[in-house]
This record gives sequence, C-alpha cells and structure tokens, in this order.
Amino acid sequence: MKAIVIIGDGMSDRPVARLGGRTPLMVARKPHIDRIAREGRVGRLRTIGETGPADSAVANLAVLGYGSSAGEEGRAVLEAASMGVDIGPGDVALRCNLVNLEGPPDGRRIRNHSAGHISTSEARELVAKLDEELGGARGPLPVRFHPGVSYRHLLVLPGGWASSAIDCAPPHDHVGGLVAELLPRPRPQPEAGSAARREAQAAERTARRLVDLHRQAAAILAEQPVNLARRAAGLDEANSIWTWSPGRRPQIETMQERFGVRGAVISAVDLIRGLGVYAGLDVIRVPGATGLHDTDYEGKARACLEALSDHDFVYVHVEASDEASHARDLDLKIRCIEYLDERLVRPILEGLAARDTAATLAILPDHPTPVETGQHGRDPVPVAIRRPGEAPDAVQGYDEEQAAQGSLGLLEGDAFIRRVLALDREPRRGEIG
Repeated sequence: MKAIVIIGDGMSDRPVARLGGRTPLMVARKPHIDRIAREGRVGRLRTIGETGPADSAVANLAVLGYGSSAGEEGRAVLEAASMGVDIGPGDVALRCNLVNLEGPPDGRRIRNHSAGHISTSEARELVAKLDEELGGARGPLPVRFHPGVSYRHLLVLPGGWASSAIDCAPPHDHVGGLVAELLPRPRPQPEAGSAARREAQAAERTARRLVDLHRQAAAILAEQPVNLARRAAGLDEANSIWTWSPGRRPQIETMQERFGVRGAVISAVDLIRGLGVYAGLDVIRVPGATGLHDTDYEGKARACLEALSDHDFVYVHVEASDEASHARDLDLKIRCIEYLDERLVRPILEGLAARDTAATLAILPDHPTPVETGQHGRDPVPVAIRRPGEAPDAVQGYDEEQAAQGSLGLLEGDAFIRRVLALDREPRRGEIG
C-alpha cells in the first residue's frame, strides 16, 4: 500500500488570547484536513523530548521514526547534504543565518532571524563576499562559507581544528534577545581526563573563532551594495551573520534499510532535503517552492502524486506556517493553514480518487511553534492518519484538543511511521501492508 505524509511545519499551537483561548488550527477553515481526521484515526506524536534541542532536525527525524540521537548533530550537516557540500570526518558544519540586528553597539539585539526574508540572489552576493574576505584555507583556523536559500546558509570549519561542543542560540527562538548573552560559547564538559581537556580547549577555540567571525562579517556587510540598496528602500539589512546548530557528519540507516521501503521527499528547505539524503529518500525539487506562504502548493501536490507512482511513500513538507509563527503573525499563520488545506491537501485527495489509488494519508506538524512566543515548543503534535480499509474513530476534526481524544493515543518512537507504512502488524521485511 502507498503512503503520503504531509507536514505543516509548526502549525500546532497553544491557546491564543486574541482567539478567545482557541488555537489557529481551531479557527482556520480546513475542511479537507478535517476530512482526513473524520475518515481516519487521530492521536498525538511526541517529536521533541523534554530536554535537548527543540529543533526541526530532531522533530522531522522523529516523524520518520529515528530516535533523538539521530538528530544530535544538528541541522547544518543535513542542509550540507542537500546543498552538495561534502563534510569530511574532521569537519564541523554550522547553519549561518543572515540576520538583522538593531540597537547601540553595547546593547545590540536580534531584530529578526531572516534579514527581512532577504532574497536568494541578494544573499548569494553577500555570502560570496564573506567567503572571499574571510574564507579559504589560510591560517590555522580555516573556514568556508556556502550559499543556500534566502537567509539560510552554511559555514564549514574544515581541517579538524574545531569542536561541535559549543552552545549556540537559534536566532528564531531569540528575536529581541540581547546579542552579548547569546553568542557562541563552549559547552561545559561533564567528564575529566586528557580527552575532555582537549575537547574543552577545542570548544573554547571554536567559540572564540565564531565570535570573531560575527564581528568581522558585520564590518564587511555594512557597506555592501545589497545592504545599501535595502537600506535606501527601507528594508531590513543583512547586517550580521548568526552561526548555530554545530555538528559533524551523522551515520544513520536509510529508510530502505530500516523498513524496506523506497521513499521521496518534497520540500523547499535544505534541512528537510538533506534529511532525505541521509535517510535514502529521493529528493524532488519543485520550481516555485519558496519555504514561505507564497510557495507553490499546487506544484507540490502534483509532484507528490507523480512520485507516488514509483515510490512506496512520499514525505511532503511545507514550511510556511512555521515562518509565520516565528514572525508572530497570527493572521498569516491561519492563512497558511488554510492554504495548506485548499491548495495542497484538496488536490492530493482529489488526485488519489481520480487515480483510484489506495494510499494511507497522514497529516501533522513536525513540532508546535506557538505564535505568541515565536519559538518551537515541546508539546506532542496532533496526528491524523486515514488508512484504507480501517474504520475511523469518533473524532470529527483536526486540532490539538480533538487529537487528545483520538483512538491512537500518544505515539512515541517509530510507532507513527510504522502505522503509516502499515508495518505495525509486523509484516515481512520489505513489505508494506
């Protein structure tokens, strides 16, 4: 049996005062998502632990049934895989945002995590300049900048001199935060001994190098033509870099090795594409997919249906509601949920019916992103799974409260993906239902 997993990134929430204690999922018009819940079974999935990073890498790996340890190396190495950047055994990779800071030099704060959602073409010009001025193999502590999409870029510390044992604050979780309190710092080492001392020294060296790069990059960015033009137009400048999510190349089993299935992933986001690379999924790129509310929902739906013809399952990821949450834009978040319903879920449902394709269809967020905080949350996420031939439960719609009443209960570990792939009845390896 075929299967589709639809991720509305960050769309679950907590009660919002402006909505009278309801959540965006409760007030959004989403008849097609509600139909999946009404015709299927509903529950919740724990994707983020009570401790550790509340990170999209951890959450999406959890949806696919990987344990929390699979996401410990962070998102940068996953994004590198999507970008075609080779991460060697001794290298450390970090996400490198272009951000906008505001305030006096001794009280700088993060204004936004995306430099006003700077365009990819503008950003590539800036990142190329940073690599020209600061990158390369020169010196004992070399670095390389690699351009990505919009504000999302990559910094690689090659040559084995760096440590990933540093604490870095995700900028989207600290909008308004004081820069001086959030800069990279070495992580305390819980163990004693010579190896721990070497690691502590490497972590100290790495944190100092990163803080210095922040300072040097700000000076370079200040007078770049891209920023001068944005300043003149009244737009947020990319006036600083922000490095975070350090990690080394992970070793994880593919979905084929674990479950005997061939899958595909559709996303505009390098993190999700890179996760797909490591999980052995075919990466399908959709022209017009942006990672924002203006993404090509219909194009993703068409690509999903086409991919289902020669794949066992398709993982369709839409970033828009998460970005709206980080911007604390309640109206936009509701609108993004409605776009997901009408422009992606509806055509997928209609396409499956037109093709007379029996396929399990599941929908969920990877993690909550409460719009009132703009930060990732740790609450279990609502899940709806419509599986052909399986009787529905009594739940009639899809939101956080109704999910808690569903027959699936609280799913953990690989229980969700095994149910989606119809492997919860322990068929032979390589079978799907």
